[in-house]
Amino acid sequence: MAVKAYKPTTPARRGMTSQDFSGITTKKPLRSLLAPKRRGNGRNNQGRITTRHQGGGARKFYRIINFKLAPGTSAVIEHIEYDPNRSARIARVKESDGTYHYILASSAMRVGQTIQSGEEAPIEQGNRLPLKNIPVGSVIHAIELQPGRGAQLVRSAGNSAQLMAKEGDYVQVRLPSGEVRMINQECTASLGVIGNVQHQNVKIGKAGRSRYKGIRPTVRGVVMAAADHPHGGGDGGRHGTAKAPRTPWGQKTLGYKTRRRKSTTKFIVRSRHAAKRK
Repeated sequence: MAVKAYKPTTPARRGMTSQDFSGITTKKPLRSLLAPKRRGNGRNNQGRITTRHQGGGARKFYRIINFKLAPGTSAVIEHIEYDPNRSARIARVKESDGTYHYILASSAMRVGQTIQSGEEAPIEQGNRLPLKNIPVGSVIHAIELQPGRGAQLVRSAGNSAQLMAKEGDYVQVRLPSGEVRMINQECTASLGVIGNVQHQNVKIGKAGRSRYKGIRPTVRGVVMAAADHPHGGGDGGRHGTAKAPRTPWGQKTLGYKTRRRKSTTKFIVRSRHAAKRK
């Protein structure tokens, strides 16, 4: 899937690129699998901003994705669709009893293809199996962390993980970050690479496209007054080099450890930071 370039008819168009939608087979989503999506604009129930730089953007419905196909499911792919809520494409699948689902679309999925879920499913792209039934070395995505909970890892466009080894009740999976993690062998995963691989190469081109996505402008701390940001103030000299970079509230932003769930550290075989230290 290539990236579409534009003719430089305006300064904003020069260098602008967009996704290639040639792989999408329908523009009309299934109404029964849509849900209203309220825009919070980064505010909590008190109306206070808790996530900055959010607001506005195009209106959109949420697509209800099935992240845990029931074992024994066999369904036919009817359409590959665009999802405004995620970078990956989604596939509309239909079971023999007429039940519809949306699932994450792998790069190899095609209309008319039959996908299966369960221990007896064949080792083919798009099928969903327990990790214990997937061969070592396989490329996978949409991985569960707890059996039956649904996919939580490796869900964005172009991403994939690799099953590295099997030891007892756990398997070792190398995630896109480089981290090698132990996961229960009863957890399920889908085979293949998630589609829309070129998503990361799209160039926004103009500020307006960010506003369509609900992203509001970001102001650098070094151009603020000293009262508004730790980086602010100064007489025009070098900014931000005298001390570690911080948030507007004085919290460190680089090198500051944010990991809270220390109880899961025992499942990390190789840290994602290990490659950076070499």
